[in-house]
Amino acid sequence: MSGPIVALSGAATDAGLRRSLNEDAFLSVPPVFLVADGMGGHDRGEVASATAISEFAPFAGRESLTIDDVREALHRARVRVDGLSGGTQAGAGTTLTGVVIADVAGEGYWLALNLGDSRTYRLAAGHLEQISVDHSIVQELLDRGELTPEDASRDRRRNVITRALGAGSDGDADYWMIPASAGDRILVCSDGLPSELPPERIRDILSVEAHPQAAATRLVQEAVLHGGRDNITAIVVDAVSVARRGAATSADGPGIDSDTLPREPVGGMR
Repeated sequence: MSGPIVALSGAATDAGLRRSLNEDAFLSVPPVFLVADGMGGHDRGEVASATAISEFAPFAGRESLTIDDVREALHRARVRVDGLSGGTQAGAGTTLTGVVIADVAGEGYWLALNLGDSRTYRLAAGHLEQISVDHSIVQELLDRGELTPEDASRDRRRNVITRALGAGSDGDADYWMIPASAGDRILVCSDGLPSELPPERIRDILSVEAHPQAAATRLVQEAVLHGGRDNITAIVVDAVSVARRGAATSADGPGIDSDTLPREPVGGMR
């Protein structure tokens, strides 16, 4: 085995049925799996998302990254995105979410990060868990018990986000360190996907499509068929094998541990 996690991935994107421009950008090359959604209500959203992703492209081909690698790339991305505003009031902006492969004392971990309302999920042992927490007005109302999940899906404020790269925001990203297990399937997506497909359907597609490329393509296609009201991007990442101290587990071999520790915020942040 080479690296803390051997990963197989696939990705798909579509502008959707109502927008002529796709403002999503993504990177799906080990050890980096990220989606950025340019903010359509601001200037140059498509440039902002591509700019953010470009700061992580030089990491492609490395076995793993550290939290410092990610924070430094995020800082560079913020400076560059802020520079796109050109003195306008709101300025360019983008979300950013996903996972990078990390090595913690010789073991494979997912280092997840999030800014905005694009999402990162993990499918493990048949259970789909949303790792990221939306930075949005609606999420804050949900957390305070002022909205039900059903009402939130129809609320007119659901696209108003509270943190981003650029767009006048200086909010920091959330980070989590998640112990990886062979057989984990990670989904990273822009909000155009969960806006069209309920969690149950997302879980079913991730469960039945064996190859990550097939899963990503089908998720995007179904989201378009169900309305395609926004740009839609999906990355699906499979942990083929995961390093453990003194050994490695594989998705095809014995000794697979599908249970993991609870996700852990890095440096006290969430």
